[in-house]
Amino acid sequence: MAEKAGQVAIVGVGLIGRAWAAVFARAGWTVRLTDPHAPTLAAAPELITGELAGLARHGLVTDPAAAAARISVAPNLAAAVDGVDFVQENGPETVEAKRQIFSELDRLAPPQALLVSSTSAIVASRFTERLAGRARCLIGHPVNPPHLVPLVELCGAPWTSPDAIVQARQIYQAVGQVPITVRREIDGFILNRLQGALLAEAFRLVGEGFVSAEDLDHTVKDGLGLRWSFLGPFETIELNAPGGIPDYCARYTGFYKQLAATPARADVYESPNVDAVIAAWPHTPAPERIARLTRRRNERLAALAAHKAAQHD
Repeated sequence: MAEKAGQVAIVGVGLIGRAWAAVFARAGWTVRLTDPHAPTLAAAPELITGELAGLARHGLVTDPAAAAARISVAPNLAAAVDGVDFVQENGPETVEAKRQIFSELDRLAPPQALLVSSTSAIVASRFTERLAGRARCLIGHPVNPPHLVPLVELCGAPWTSPDAIVQARQIYQAVGQVPITVRREIDGFILNRLQGALLAEAFRLVGEGFVSAEDLDHTVKDGLGLRWSFLGPFETIELNAPGGIPDYCARYTGFYKQLAATPARADVYESPNVDAVIAAWPHTPAPERIARLTRRRNERLAALAAHKAAQHD
């Protein structure tokens, strides 16, 4: 199934679902779209076509028109999943919604099709336990936007078949993503737990007045982020001490032990700290600003993806 292009149903075509459609279509897959919200579904093909054109400007898709032609809108969920090899679900981020959607998917999708959720924090055991086909259900959590940031976290429930994880990993690799395996369930998986640790400290540092909100962002995008675009944290510290990671741990972890002993608390996301952070951010979330920054982000991520693809390291 992973060696050739197949058929995928994209269930839910908001931002994440549309990006997934672009990922699979550019890799040669036949893509069917479905969404219970009719205006969202109607708008999706044109928006996906625009994303494919953006990818083409950076050499990340060779024939955007052909990719767009592989995408169709299904009249209902049953038609969307009929005969597919893979289902990528992108519904509301609640256990109740996931339970309802996966119950339908397990009933309607072909028995060999993998049923994969894009959920960013909810583990699969919370909504697949009672399904007859629960062994084929797992998490495939992407990074927004997945057509430009290739990481996808695979996490099964205790009853997920190991073969399902292997097949999902092969499929994601075949469509150009970078899958990682979360070995056992943990809320938030890996990426969001790492992001959450940094974000909590950012809220503390800005909220308590140690740095401005804009300078905090510069610290990441013009500091840590530059290294992190091609090095992970363990690779980074390996290069920061002559003797590699053991030497780094011996030399430099004293401060980190102090920091770990007094981590940012949950109340950094509550008043009055969150009020201080909002007051420190000198911009209002106007729709025009959000749309403009989203376009800028996507263009820069596409350029970075093209650069990394050309490095062959």
